[in-house]
Amino acid sequence: MDIRISASDGIPIYQQIVNQVKYLVASGRLTPGEELPPIRALAERLVINPNTVARAYRELEVAGVVVKRGTTGTFVSASGSPLAHRERVRILSERVDALLAEARQLGFDTDALFDLIRRRERALQPRPEES
Repeated sequence: MDIRISASDGIPIYQQIVNQVKYLVASGRLTPGEELPPIRALAERLVINPNTVARAYRELEVAGVVVKRGTTGTFVSASGSPLAHRERVRILSERVDALLAEARQLGFDTDALFDLIRRRERALQPRPEES
């Protein structure tokens, strides 16, 4: 599990962990049933207090993203996290907002942007192999 924290970005460290785990689950890079690193191991790797990781894991558990199985560990929710869809929508919404803002700055209206998106989608479609 690849998590990076930054002490200088103004977001509490536990929240950075929560956000990154949610993203990893939503993107499918962490799959249902997959075990998260033990609290102490992740804390040592990130060089932070274990209580910070424990707080992040508790928040993820409350959100339904992970489940704690007694003393065996913390796992990505087998039900595929009710958050996964919302998180994917949130991620794409942020990107769409940025794209719309940039399109406006470049003088593209929404119809022209949609036309461009359709053209790019067609260009990226796999082509059937010719016989």
